[in-house]
Parts: sequence; C-alpha cells; structure tokens
Amino acid sequence: MKITKIMAVAAFLFTAPTIASSEIIPVSKETKEMAASLRDIAIKDDNAYELLKSLTTEVGARHPGTPGEKAGIEWGVKQLQALGFDKVYTEDVKMNGWIRLVETAEILVPSYQKMIITALGRSKSTPEGGLEAQIVHFESYADLEKTADGSLKGKIAFISNRMERLKNGGGYGPANIARSKGHELAAQKGAEALLIRSIGTDDHRNPHTGATNVAMGYTKVPAVALSNPDADQLVRLIAYGHHPKIRLNIQTKDLGAIVTKNVIGEITGRELPEEIVVIGGHLDSWDLGTGAVDDGAGVTIAMATGALIKNNTKMRPRRTIRVILWGAEELGLIGARAYAKARKADGTIAKHIIGSESDFGAGPVYGLQSSDNISTNAIHVIDTMAGIMGELGVTRRSGNTSGGPDMIPLAVLGVPAVNLMQDGTDYFDLHHTPDDTFDKVNPKHMRQNVAAWSVFAYIAAEWPGSFK
Repeated sequence: MKITKIMAVAAFLFTAPTIASSEIIPVSKETKEMAASLRDIAIKDDNAYELLKSLTTEVGARHPGTPGEKAGIEWGVKQLQALGFDKVYTEDVKMNGWIRLVETAEILVPSYQKMIITALGRSKSTPEGGLEAQIVHFESYADLEKTADGSLKGKIAFISNRMERLKNGGGYGPANIARSKGHELAAQKGAEALLIRSIGTDDHRNPHTGATNVAMGYTKVPAVALSNPDADQLVRLIAYGHHPKIRLNIQTKDLGAIVTKNVIGEITGRELPEEIVVIGGHLDSWDLGTGAVDDGAGVTIAMATGALIKNNTKMRPRRTIRVILWGAEELGLIGARAYAKARKADGTIAKHIIGSESDFGAGPVYGLQSSDNISTNAIHVIDTMAGIMGELGVTRRSGNTSGGPDMIPLAVLGVPAVNLMQDGTDYFDLHHTPDDTFDKVNPKHMRQNVAAWSVFAYIAAEWPGSFK
C-alpha cells in the first residue's frame, strides 16, 4: 500500500480538530506581521551557526554506541536548557549497535595501488586479515540482477553506477539501491563481498558510507563503498582488458543491545499546549566526519528557530512547538520509529498538528512544499507562509512530501507535513564522508534557513485552524 493511502486511512482515526475543518480560517494580520518580524530578526542572527560550531567542535562525530554520541546527547540537553526551552527531556531508544574497526583495500593485479574505502553500515567482517579475489564489474544494480545465481563464487561484485547531481537530491534514490540492497543480491549471486562506487557526486578521494537495509546484525556479505576516483581507476583497468584482483580487509563489531536517546525541547503553547508542531533534525552522525551538514545543521536550525520564537514574540504561540533531536537516524530512522510508536501507543498522535525535519544540509531554502493530506481549507496557510518567505528567495512548490526522513513514521500515521526545500546541489559531495565538517557551512545560509523555519513554525503554531 502506498504511503499516501496509509496516510489517508489513518486520518479518519483522528479526533475532531479544535476548529471544524470545513471552516476556512484566515491567517490574521497580526500573525503575518509577527511572522515577518521573526523572519527579519532571524536573517541577522547567528545563533544556529554558533550552535553548530559548538556541536561539531566540542562534541564532533556522534555515531550510535560511541562516546561521541553520548556527549552529543548531553550537549543537546544542556543547550536546549540554556536556550530557555520550557521543557527539556529525553526518551530512550533501544537498538543494536555497530561500529567499524579496520578498513583497507588494495589492487594487487594488474598493478599495485592502495584504494580508499569505507564499510557500509552493519557490514560484516571479512576473514581476519582480509580476502583476495578478482572483481566482476556491473554497471548497475540491475545488471547484477541479470547474472545467474551462484555464478560469482570466489569473486567480488563491483557496482559502478554513478549518482546524478540534482538540486533537489533526486539522484540519490535511484543510485542508493546498490548500497541498501546490493549486499543481499551479491550474496545471492555467490559473491564473497560487495564493492560499490560511493553514492555521492564528488570527485574527491573520500568514500561515502551509509546504511544498508539491515535492522540489526550484519549484512549478507562484507559491503564496502569505494571513493569515486578509485572506482574510476577500476573501470579504466577493466576497459584496458584487465581483470583486477584486489585485497579487501574489513573488520567491524556488533555492539549488541544499546540504548540511545531522542532529545526533546518544548516551547509550551499558551492556549493549546497539548497540540504539537514538530520541527527537528537528527542528532547522530556517521563517524567519518563531524556531522556538520548531516545533520548538525538541521539540529541547530531547529533549536535556534524554537529559541527565536520564544524570545521575540509578544506572547508565545497558541500551540506547543516541539523540537526533536532524533537519535540513530543513520542506521535506519530508529529514533524516529520509536518516537512515532510511542505517540501511537499513548494516544497523542492525533495531537501532532503538522511537522517537518531539516535534514538536507545547510544550503539555502528555495521552496515550500506540502503533503497531500493537508486539508484544502488549510492550503491557504501554507501559501501565506511561502509568501512571507518570498523575501528570502522561497517560492511555493507542488508535489507531495513526508517532511523529511525522520518525519516518515509520523507521516505514515497521518501527520501533515511540509518540506522546506534546500538547495542540495553540493550536498552529496559531503554526505557521509570525512569532508562533512563545519568549515563547509555558510553562515548566511544558516541565517536564511532559520528565517524560513521561523515563519513556518510560528504560523503553524499560532493559526487556530486544523491542517488535517
């Protein structure tokens, strides 16, 4: 069943909104003026940028199950409290931990060369000391599908498809199947391991890690991403008629059951505190860089947005703004799934009025998109938001959205969403690499993001009608 259909069914389970959904409620002049005022204050404020500097410098990488992740959680609680949020708390998230230990690769035949690789999330280890095998080249996942089962015994499957660079990141999904499911297919074909071109758009000699579709435990075979220049080298050798043999050594560790946390801060609504507007980002990161664009930027944009609204409004918004710093997103939306499951269990999912996540780097926002399940009588509110964001270079965009990766579990349960679309032209140059560091972030773009997010969050929390 498609997500849009699930959302439509789930919508029927909700209680009646505060104001009947059949009634068109305008956005008041005062609300629009306050939203514009917040926009103008935010565009001069560097709070998000300074928070990001602190997170990436004083904490660094925040991979689940590591001391860095624990420090990140403590940092999130401390900073939300210092920013003056009315309520700050954490919720436990149970998961299986996984870390990388050793990762090396070399071309042995026809010429020696070290290669730059990284293990994909939850990759199993090679035999201790590594394995040596000839690679068999496939230009795409689909090409690997066509080969006979068991035919790659004693070989390493190499998928070389290249991700397409697009402003909206649309090239990621088509390329990513090699990373997420390639290990299963390689095992089915009899391969000893899977080697893929990194899912990224750069030409740097940095590999891109990322999750596989393994919820816990290990991949079917060792699964490795190769830097784009090294992938090109292998392709050229094959074009010359060679049959490259490589040595691959991957050692990883399953940490077993661990507990991470979602970190939550709230600005309590003045009239409808039980009704929630969700904004946020994911606090965890991969271990190769310091998680600046993925997703320290989103975390700090959300934190700064909540603080800006609290400190610069004549009276706090009608509804509660809940800033969620989700945990363990990189290994499969684990914190987001736990959050949605808990809200369904405690019966408060119907009180989640609308939401969105910032998880596409630190590029400027250029568009505002809304989910298909937003009431036709509330579309004018999204249009109003886009109009006020217009001075920031934002325009109203068509198309459905879940509101970001960590919003997907809430969207499936019927929570309406918007997407503040960021320019991601260069995002996948940095994504999941050692280059994901603070110096890549433009403070002007961070200010523009907070300005746009403040307009959305304030109007969503202040407008008295229902988005459902």
